[in-house]
Amino acid sequence: MPSYKVTYFPVKALAEPIRMILSYAGQEFEDDRFDREDWPTKIKPTMPFGQVPVLEVDGKRINQSTAICRYLAKQYGLVGKDDWENLEIDSTVDTIHDMRSKIAGFFYEDDTNAEAKAKKKEVALKETVPFYLERLDAQVKKNNGYFVGGKLTWADFVFVGIIDYLNAMAGYNIIDKYDNLKSLNEKVLALPKIKEWVAKRPVTEF
Repeated sequence: MPSYKVTYFPVKALAEPIRMILSYAGQEFEDDRFDREDWPTKIKPTMPFGQVPVLEVDGKRINQSTAICRYLAKQYGLVGKDDWENLEIDSTVDTIHDMRSKIAGFFYEDDTNAEAKAKKKEVALKETVPFYLERLDAQVKKNNGYFVGGKLTWADFVFVGIIDYLNAMAGYNIIDKYDNLKSLNEKVLALPKIKEWVAKRPVTEF
């Protein structure tokens, strides 16, 4: 039985889909959350490409959260039934991360230029994010409550795993007006293994 370790900051954010997939599969793993002050000099230089999350499997380490999720999904049957469905999953995940980057674009904007930051935020939250959410919501409705193929896939875990992060950056619950996305989020969080994970994980804002 392989040993798994997930290394990340002491938050959910980009590591949470990985943690959720492992938890859903009943796979034990070491949840390695380092202190932020240790990142620049102690942790970052030791990571494969100076970034996290990193998954360690039997001592072998790999970075890139999407690639890690895709790998684990193949191990645990959370992929599509054919190449086309897998393409749909990849496309959905990339779209979710595109939306994340639009939100992060204003959130991480330098505070010294308050006017530019406010303008970016206004465009993102009034135009860009609703554009993405309307289409993602319609996609879930079309696929019987899931993103692809009418069944649970790793795309669903990516979305539910990072939603707290997106909400924290946006400053509000971005899916509140989107019933299909809200329902998907609730459905994933209600899965027995996910409920167990959420109950025992450290409490963080995002």
